[in-house]
Amino acid sequence: MNRLLLPALFAALSLPALAADDPAAPPPMPENTAPATQEAEPEVRIVTEENRTLTEYRLKGRLYMVKITPKSGKPYYLVDEAGAGNFTRRDEPLPALSVPRWVLFEW
Repeated sequence: MNRLLLPALFAALSLPALAADDPAAPPPMPENTAPATQEAEPEVRIVTEENRTLTEYRLKGRLYMVKITPKSGKPYYLVDEAGAGNFTRRDEPLPALSVPRWVLFEW
């Protein structure tokens, strides 16, 4: 009986050590890091003037769309489609056909 008890005892004591060396276990997450989704959220700034209201939309500090709401009249949008600082007027925020554009490299 002692022959069976001794290997079982060694196996039971080595299980926690084997679990700690598991390469599939994820590393602990640092405490003071923000999730990546917070970085990609757009910033919205509303500027109220005498005869109109401007709503500026920024992503990573870059202005990409402005909604202009006059006191009397229909609101319209200025959209920077290529990211070059050239704004195009639109009556709707998005065109009927939206071609996907991804940034592959930035310097």
